[in-house]
Amino acid sequence: MARCPSPSANSPPTTSPTAWQLGRLAFGSDPQPPPPATAPASGLTRYGAFDERGRLVGKAVDLHHEQWWHDRTVRAADVGGVAVAPEARDRGVARALLAALLRGAHDRGAAVSALFPTLTAPYRACGWEVAGVLRTVALPTATLPRHRPAPQLRLRAGQPADLPAVTALYERVARHRRGLLTRRGDLFAQPDSLPYDGLTLVEHDGDLVGYAGWNRGRGYGHDAVLTVEDIAASTGDAARALIGSLASWHSVAPTLRICPLPGDAVSAHLPLEAGREHERDLWMHRPVDVTRAVADRGWPAHLRGSVEFTLHDDLAEWNSGAWRLDVADGGARLSRVTTDPDLRLTVRGFALLYCGATDARAAAEAGLLHAATGADPGPLDLLAAGGAAHLHDYF
Repeated sequence: MARCPSPSANSPPTTSPTAWQLGRLAFGSDPQPPPPATAPASGLTRYGAFDERGRLVGKAVDLHHEQWWHDRTVRAADVGGVAVAPEARDRGVARALLAALLRGAHDRGAAVSALFPTLTAPYRACGWEVAGVLRTVALPTATLPRHRPAPQLRLRAGQPADLPAVTALYERVARHRRGLLTRRGDLFAQPDSLPYDGLTLVEHDGDLVGYAGWNRGRGYGHDAVLTVEDIAASTGDAARALIGSLASWHSVAPTLRICPLPGDAVSAHLPLEAGREHERDLWMHRPVDVTRAVADRGWPAHLRGSVEFTLHDDLAEWNSGAWRLDVADGGARLSRVTTDPDLRLTVRGFALLYCGATDARAAAEAGLLHAATGADPGPLDLLAAGGAAHLHDYF
């Protein structure tokens, strides 16, 4: 291969057998191909890299998600399915694909991007940085508190007709946080049947205040597992009622697997000290367009301030330059300046601060923020205001 394969965007009605085979080899998935799709794919853009003979040697997918940031939606280009043929690796294929994906995402108005990496180094080289971890915890079901529901609460089994109310409750719980997917759009169409084995609902005077979607797994011996696929509660009483219901499985499912969301109502009542980490998935973040990323999200209403810095972004040149960040009244904006700021921020440093995953001094210690001699990096803590971001949907 004499040259770096060229990437292009396409959204065919179905994933080609070549693309499926490329992904199967990369991720070790089922050797049986899935049934052909009956409708064109929507809510995503596929990118392919082709050699001089037109053969597909690399692929990536831009998932058209939205993320919640302080009650505002931020358009995202979340990345999945990155794979490169073995004979084309170490030739810049993945970098070319990601550069094309960022350009396309910028053109369609995306502001940020997240992904779950199998390896961090190639994504760091392209500007993404590790901003958090999605943890799956295994808990002995017998350790769960056996709370009886409060008198005003009612537990019942959910049906497909309840799914719109479940979606609405998720949104109430998620929207004031940072980084969680909105679960809106074509990729989150309402299913005709329950996406789990069971759905437990908690209602207060007919209003949904908690739910847990779970899969039973197989068997009832010492190795049997009950997996909570999705859970949310808007009150502590609802959370305790859900946990009590899950505890009732202890005789036939000794282990409960759950992804706790830090600081939410459910986690506040789980005996997390009794658990062990079953699985951990790092997630990474980067800006697609820094001006949109700052302007579109919400900011703490009490916060006011400004700071100037220079940003360098190899893959998204529209982000590079000298900027002034102004935050006030729950909003913020970036504007270009002609000065030479004392603070120089890498795109990875921007991602960490934006997600509240570090502070400015720690970013400087990591080499992701450079301050002129005698300059204090602390003012860039303004970019990190609002608390840590979380990503709770694996894709």
